[in-house]
Amino acid sequence: MSGRLYIVSTPIGNLEDITLRALKVLKEADVIACEDTRTTRKLLTRYAVETPLVSYHEHNEIEKAKELLSILREGRSIALVSDAGTPCISDPGYRIVKLASEHGIEVLSIPGPSASVSALSVSGLPTSSFAFFGFLPRTKKHLTDYLSRIKNYPETLVFYESPNRVTKTLRAISEVFGDRNISLSREMTKLYEETLRGKVSDVLEALVKRNEIKGEVTIVVEGASSEIGETDPETIDRMLVQHKKIGSSLKDAVKMVSGESGYSKSKTYKRALQIWGRE
Repeated sequence: MSGRLYIVSTPIGNLEDITLRALKVLKEADVIACEDTRTTRKLLTRYAVETPLVSYHEHNEIEKAKELLSILREGRSIALVSDAGTPCISDPGYRIVKLASEHGIEVLSIPGPSASVSALSVSGLPTSSFAFFGFLPRTKKHLTDYLSRIKNYPETLVFYESPNRVTKTLRAISEVFGDRNISLSREMTKLYEETLRGKVSDVLEALVKRNEIKGEVTIVVEGASSEIGETDPETIDRMLVQHKKIGSSLKDAVKMVSGESGYSKSKTYKRALQIWGRE
């Protein structure tokens, strides 16, 4: 009988963010596959988990995936973790998931922290739909080409970036996308957690004044102007009416509806004037 492969999310900073179910799986699994045994052992030591560890990272993923499959086919269970957050999301893991599923082995998700979703949730940008792109290309030409390809996406965009490249990436975003609204989160759930919000130029100005930027960074960028108002004006009107019913001022309603929908603020204002009964 085959074992089970568990995809276990672990804290992105604060070790108290581990779930009770994740701890149970980590303790009961036969093996824990992890990127860096030193990093994972800190978490396991904190919660007295003594399950054996085996390294599984981007440099040995192809070879190790086959070894892990053999373990699963022997009937033993494996808990796959990354250094932080949810495995397989801009991290190693998809090869063993693919192999396991192809051989009829059950793959189960043990959900938990994710830097991309955490940063999105505090961004103040529309969250009804978003596109996640992980880490962007490093070279200027490849980065510019990549951004040019996705510049017209209407969804909110989410990227990962390293602290030493973040200012270069923000400059490229400004050049290709224009001065859009963004949110930049770093050191999430840690002692010096910080989120900067505003136009790309505002956030970039704040960062260049610093001698050093620490911690992995998640960038959330406003999508291209939505066509929602052109194709479905009734939606904008319903949103405005709802804000009027709860007592929002015209100014506040326009700001919130425009921000939530991505619809032009000037067009939203014109529709609001009609609903508020003003000339």
